Amino acid sequence: MNLLLIFLLFLLWRSFDFLIIFFSQKIIPYLGFFPYSDQLPRFHLPTWVSALANFDGLHYISIARSGYSQYEQAFFPLYPLLIKIFTPLFSNNQLLTGLIISNVSFLIGLVVFYKYLCLISSNSIRFNPILSIVFLLAFPTSFFFGAVYTEGLFFLLLILTLYFLKKKKYLLVVVFAFLTATTRIVGVFLIIPIFFHWFSSFPRKRESKRSWIPASAGMTPGMTLCLLAPILGLLTYCFYLWQTTGDPFFFFSSQPAFGANRSTHLISFLQVYWRYFKIFFTANYDFKYFVAIIEFSFFTFVFVVLILDLIKLACASKNFKLKISNYDLIGLNLFSLINVLLPTLTGTFLSIPRFSLMSLSVFIYLAQIKNVFIKYLILIIFFILHILLLGYFTQGYFIS
Repeated sequence: MNLLLIFLLFLLWRSFDFLIIFFSQKIIPYLGFFPYSDQLPRFHLPTWVSALANFDGLHYISIARSGYSQYEQAFFPLYPLLIKIFTPLFSNNQLLTGLIISNVSFLIGLVVFYKYLCLISSNSIRFNPILSIVFLLAFPTSFFFGAVYTEGLFFLLLILTLYFLKKKKYLLVVVFAFLTATTRIVGVFLIIPIFFHWFSSFPRKRESKRSWIPASAGMTPGMTLCLLAPILGLLTYCFYLWQTTGDPFFFFSSQPAFGANRSTHLISFLQVYWRYFKIFFTANYDFKYFVAIIEFSFFTFVFVVLILDLIKLACASKNFKLKISNYDLIGLNLFSLINVLLPTLTGTFLSIPRFSLMSLSVFIYLAQIKNVFIKYLILIIFFILHILLLGYFTQGYFIS
């Protein structure tokens, strides 16, 4: 019954987004100032469908059609490779293929996400898995899951890794962790939840005052491969870049080519806060100013929620006597924190509204809120921002 409900929620989310796009085209003037925008009509799809390939989506299509051009190595290879492989099945239409891959991946990911949430719910940390999914679908930038972007595929691979890790199907963990790291850079940090799973599998010495220390710390070959898999995924792409560009980290060093004041020198998020405060007091009140407020607000909201979630997990574990499910949640929380902090190292909150989608601990925490008014207030704010951001994005305005 719950699986049917998830499918219905997905259809409602998909239909609602298409309605937003359709009416936005009648209300919001088209801007469309981004690379390859003139290629959208070539795919012969309705504009309210092809708009989901705006901005980065067309880069992925370009890579799928012709391989990497200069600086496009910033985009990891698995998603465009899948578009290239499956395009012959869909009338050689790369845009349609990308949409199908993203949406099918996301739907399957939602089902696995529900099953995973049911596994990690415990007496100490109890929440409604369906409500977590509702918060995820309502999130202002959730439309990227169904666009020609990596979000849908990455979500599926991430959840499959966590689910099979919980099920102790380590061969599948190795496969999906490797693939996750070839989809986006943050996939390499799956070593964190994998490590916490390994750490939780050892018996504790009850007589020890330090009850959190494992009684033994043996590493099985299967678990070793699990920990190495995401690293090997990243190294595979690095090796390809080294062979083709001479720079194994070209996915990072190419970032400034995409503008937005990205830096290849690591910058702390506190410095980024200071930059944004200066923007708020000195910049003109235009659309870019609005986007800066959105980026700043999203980062602050997600970061604060993740810190509150981490504190709650710590308080739920008296004297460090953690349950296995608590380890899973802590590992996921730390992955979520790195997911939202990593992009800020380039000196900007640019795209944080989109990157926040993979900080899944946020949606688990929101589902635990007991105050009904606060939960509905958050959902209403999410819906309003979802309508605004999707409308402007599909009309060619950069919002994330």
